[in-house]
Amino acid sequence: MLLEVCVDTVAGLEAAVAGGADRIELCAALELGGLTPSAGLMAAAAGCGLPVFAMIRPRAGDFAFSAAEVAVMRADIRAARAAGLAGVVLGATRGRALDHTVLAELVAEARGMGLTLHRAFDLCGPDFRAAIDLAVQLGFQRILTSGGALTAPQGAAALAGIFAHAAGRIAVMPGAGITAETIGALRHLPLAEVHASCSAAFAADTAAVALGFAAPQMRQTDASRVRALKSALTG
Repeated sequence: MLLEVCVDTVAGLEAAVAGGADRIELCAALELGGLTPSAGLMAAAAGCGLPVFAMIRPRAGDFAFSAAEVAVMRADIRAARAAGLAGVVLGATRGRALDHTVLAELVAEARGMGLTLHRAFDLCGPDFRAAIDLAVQLGFQRILTSGGALTAPQGAAALAGIFAHAAGRIAVMPGAGITAETIGALRHLPLAEVHASCSAAFAADTAAVALGFAAPQMRQTDASRVRALKSALTG
């Protein structure tokens, strides 16, 4: 079973590779759900030896993007391509549905690259059928989803329905709150790939916290947690 690990630093990337990840989702600011990584981080990740998909999300908040933001996203897709990355991770919504127009424009920009539809999809429930059908129509290879819940284990019932409607036309990759300890809640699903941060908390430098440069507690991908989840998936 394939394990995708999301990282937002060079140290996190190294830990994911050392722990046995199969694919990388490369981001900035995972504490905000993931934003577009820098060009420098893309360049560093390109040489890690694993397929790397870059998050394309220009800001925190919702997934309703202006024309100016779409232009930024298209430029970021070009940067990911220039860095030699395998694919990109996209999402856009209008109300409680996927934004066909924006996604079609972004998919066209990413032609020839791998495509993951990210958890903007989770805002399209509780009936996800139309969003699944549109993702298939647009050419996405997979949907990253928690089933519309805070965590994938909590969304297990909805995930079962998503897998059923996808019916092999597109991969469904559960993500959010998945660890070696929680994966058992998803064992009844036809899993082929899962997504996790495999992160551990650490205390930030007190001087950096005092000046507002860091939160008191931060998280970092941990190689031992990657290894433990990979073992749970394959054992």
